[in-house]
Amino acid sequence: MSRGGALLAAAALLTGCASTTTLYHWGHYQDLIYASYVEPGKLPLEAEVEKLEQDRQQALAANKRLPPGWHAHVGLLYYQLGKSDQALQELGREKAEFPESAVFIDHLLGNLSR
Repeated sequence: MSRGGALLAAAALLTGCASTTTLYHWGHYQDLIYASYVEPGKLPLEAEVEKLEQDRQQALAANKRLPPGWHAHVGLLYYQLGKSDQALQELGREKAEFPESAVFIDHLLGNLSR
């Protein structure tokens, strides 16, 4: 194969591998997590939950899953807002959708019950 043919084949292969589709609907999640570390408390908890709930609706409409950690994060926000039932529901959802998080979620649940 000539050098030009090899370059063309490589370009075609790389182009074929490129994809803009993602497994999850990330929405505002990454930006909110980042902001919570950089400027904790700047965004009111209610506003953060509102944005994440909008993301949930968009994910449902697009038939996409929410990313790992999303339900746990929302659950902790609900807990901070005094909405224990919703917090437990979201933490349970995280554990069900991502079984690899079970040890962490069980640890959180143990700490919340104290």
